Amino acid sequence: MRRGDRLFDIIQVLRTAGAPVTAATLAERLEVTVRTIYRDVATLQARRVPIEGAPGLGYVLRRGFDLPPLMFTSEEIEAIAVGARLVGRTGDPGLQDAADSVLSKVTVVLPVALRAYLAAAPFYVSSSGAPTADSADLTAVRQAIRAERKLRIAYVDEKEAGTERTIWPIAVAYYTQATLIGAWCELRRDYRHFRADRITALRVLDEGYPSDNGRLMAEWQALRKDREGA
Repeated sequence: MRRGDRLFDIIQVLRTAGAPVTAATLAERLEVTVRTIYRDVATLQARRVPIEGAPGLGYVLRRGFDLPPLMFTSEEIEAIAVGARLVGRTGDPGLQDAADSVLSKVTVVLPVALRAYLAAAPFYVSSSGAPTADSADLTAVRQAIRAERKLRIAYVDEKEAGTERTIWPIAVAYYTQATLIGAWCELRRDYRHFRADRITALRVLDEGYPSDNGRLMAEWQALRKDREGA
């Protein structure tokens, strides 16, 4: 979790708490150390956030404090609402949870008059979409891409033939029919797309791979556009 997100979450916890919240409770909830909470609270206090209390006694947020409202146009609010609902069609539970969290955070800091509109925006997004990948943790895949770590996967192709491969994950492509992992395949020595719902086992390896300053991504993008006729 980024520090900015954590500072925001501390404020949110204190805003909704009915009693002082100890640093230990905050640390457990945010999955950090108590020492980190002490530093974060001190940072917020230095930024004039009215948090009162002390280590060992618990913290409270003085009544009446609120984050400054975010100002969005009607089009922007509609884009947020539709975008969050579209994420539900990706078959990626991690992204779906993140979209719900984004909506919650945005709702809290919107002016009161706009909160109901965001929650009940007059749009419908069908629930049909990519199948959920039961054996491929897409959150782990996205983390591996960010860390440039190889994956070891067991894969079953459209002919029901099974293989085990080591791949270099480059990107996740979300289509309505399927979610694909774009990767360099060590077995085939070429770029390949792997349907997430056909992966029967997945493990992030300690071994990294060279991204060559974006060369892999650029080559994969060019290949994708060529195959899609873009």
